[in-house]
Amino acid sequence: MKASEQTTQQIERALRKIGQKFPPTETPTLLTDIHLRVSQESGEMLAFDDDDNEITRCVVEEWIDNKDDNFYENVTSVLRQVLKRQSKSIDSLGLLKPFSIVLEDDEKESIAELYIADGDTIIINNELMEGLDKDLDNFFENLMKDI
Repeated sequence: MKASEQTTQQIERALRKIGQKFPPTETPTLLTDIHLRVSQESGEMLAFDDDDNEITRCVVEEWIDNKDDNFYENVTSVLRQVLKRQSKSIDSLGLLKPFSIVLEDDEKESIAELYIADGDTIIINNELMEGLDKDLDNFFENLMKDI
């Protein structure tokens, strides 16, 4: 699914509203992640903090009654693209780092970690982390051979 200009604008507007709720500060004190819940039926995208307090919501018309089997994969890709373009403003949110932006379905089940900000490190997708467990296991195994 290629996002239309209208879809991109709706997502960007929602991200700006999140930014208004958590403006940049010298000493961020709020410890929270941002949870984006997307409904395949209603097309709603809602943003919540860790305490399940609603931050903002919008309706993405392109997503209403979307029957695509790959809906959440496509939404993940679209959200990551928009987050990547907005990374400077997202990284400057007045939230204590590290924080992440997580995609969830209607039932609050985590689908994907969209964005992780940890000081100077920003991870926009999980490709960087793929195979990390195997690499660490191999490293540990080789290390233990020397003992």
